[in-house]
Amino acid sequence: MNLSVLVGLGLLLLFVVTAGYFFYGLQPADAGTVKSDFKIEKGESFKSVGARLSQESLVKSITVFKMYALLSGRAQKIQPGNYELSNAMSLPEIVATITSAKRGDILLTIPEGATLRDIADALEDAGVIAKKSELVEFPVSSLRVDYPFLARATSLEGFLFPETYYFEKNSSADVVARKMLSVFASRAWPLLSESRDWYERLILASYLEREVPEYEDRTLVAGLLLKRISLKMPLQVDATLSYAKCNGALKGCDEIRVFRSDTAIASPYNTYKRLGFSPTPIANPGEVAIRAALAPKESPYLYYLSAPDTQETYFSRTLKEHNEKREKYL
Repeated sequence: MNLSVLVGLGLLLLFVVTAGYFFYGLQPADAGTVKSDFKIEKGESFKSVGARLSQESLVKSITVFKMYALLSGRAQKIQPGNYELSNAMSLPEIVATITSAKRGDILLTIPEGATLRDIADALEDAGVIAKKSELVEFPVSSLRVDYPFLARATSLEGFLFPETYYFEKNSSADVVARKMLSVFASRAWPLLSESRDWYERLILASYLEREVPEYEDRTLVAGLLLKRISLKMPLQVDATLSYAKCNGALKGCDEIRVFRSDTAIASPYNTYKRLGFSPTPIANPGEVAIRAALAPKESPYLYYLSAPDTQETYFSRTLKEHNEKREKYL
């Protein structure tokens, strides 16, 4: 054979191998149908998205992902948001999913420390759900098969993970709850599931989210409150009184401020009168608060307060010292 024939055969072989690899890369990464909550941040680069898809084993080849996205003209059309992807989806299906945000999608940020009623209000105001009661009164039992961590739950309080979501207008409460619970399952549950008293730690995290701004202070308060439990002392968390007074809707509540007289109110959420944790979380905590609740730090303290002006947390060993700081900072 002369040189031109050999070159031609070599190029043909290279084309066949390249084409074969390309079509191989278009196939699902696996047939096991493992679902993944995949979040694309606003402004995240095409390269970064491809790298994470490969790292999470959602695509067979990052190179083929880039080639396909570029050749199909979708590389610049990737939309920020939360997506439910699986390794049983083909690469074209994945690219189509992350580049085709529907018209009318509503972008809504749920802040750390928002309560179930706060979230329901925001969803109703944004037109995501028709009535806030649909979410507030949603039957949790109907979700337990798919989300086993709800086995003990009597409401969705604490399980609606704070994050930025895309919702469709006029969604059902079931769709909204499942979207938020799926993020809880991927972000919070892997942390909590390692603790035998995980539900109490979730409740504790909700206290920390409402009362203590800084992580290190949160770990100290977590240790302090757990020590109170062991000593059979009331927890005396002011935020639980606010939750009770505002009927769980803290945003815009005129009664959120706590006074000494409020410590006598009759409520299962009154941690001044009632020993132990409240029946449910008092808010939906973020990942930082959950990590702090799972990493309590020992200290000599039994009391704390957070100054409303500076947000600084002050600790005390004795009630006398605590009352002096109340006079000074509150």
